[in-house]
Amino acid sequence: MQDTPPFRLRMPRVQTSAVVFASPHSGRRYPAQMLGRSLLDPLRLRSSEDAYVDRLLAPAPRAGAALLSAVLPRAWVDLNRAEDELDPALIEGLRGYRPSPRVAAGLGVIPRVVSGGRAIYAGKIERAEAEERLALVWRPYHDTLARLMATTRARFGRAILIDVHSMPSEALQGLGPTRPDVVLGDRFGASAGADEVAGIAAVLEAEGLRVARNTPFAGAYIAERHGRPMLGSHVVQMEIDRALYLDEARVRPSSDFDAFAALMARVVAALADLGRPENGRLAAE
Repeated sequence: MQDTPPFRLRMPRVQTSAVVFASPHSGRRYPAQMLGRSLLDPLRLRSSEDAYVDRLLAPAPRAGAALLSAVLPRAWVDLNRAEDELDPALIEGLRGYRPSPRVAAGLGVIPRVVSGGRAIYAGKIERAEAEERLALVWRPYHDTLARLMATTRARFGRAILIDVHSMPSEALQGLGPTRPDVVLGDRFGASAGADEVAGIAAVLEAEGLRVARNTPFAGAYIAERHGRPMLGSHVVQMEIDRALYLDEARVRPSSDFDAFAALMARVVAALADLGRPENGRLAAE
């Protein structure tokens, strides 16, 4: 695991936009020690990935925006959880953990299950192993993201992180024919300004995508930690319906992938344009 970089930061030749893109759940390089110990075959192990979101965001550096993407998978370390969301049902000898509904469901910072509640391991892991994962993956990622937001804010007077995920189509069942294609989460205004969110929504809607806000996903730890709109640091979580581009059963690009990737290239370019100094504040126009 120590030979595998936990994430990749791709900077543009010249950073011209205050918008930063991130994909913390699209990592798909599974450590050999995980594959050897898991109860699940590789396909089921991948079921909680935001698969190929990093590929959808690949045009960001060419548009003058930074892109931070995970290399190691969410099933190894969940970067969208707090460092102390540790699971006593998974980690041996745990003391002083923080109870939460996510931990109780097996979805703490070191996950116990993948989607569908399927257990990853037969038993527990040692506390030292959990600490090593946090030290080698979680802390470097958040330190890098914090520095990136700080340097972007210093350069442009603001930083707008678009934290991109994908949602399983089953999560949208019951929402009827107007189910959203994209859900934007700003923790109900706590992690980003209203103008920033409205500007992002307008770009998506201009491409014909149906956009919802904060329901069913309002933003999780990354938005909570790094979103400080009063200080010029805005974080908007973007959830994309996987059915738009992914064969969910086989966790591979669908026949619609290339067309949707072309749409996302336009979206990424337009979002980067919104963050350019000449455009002033993001506006809902």
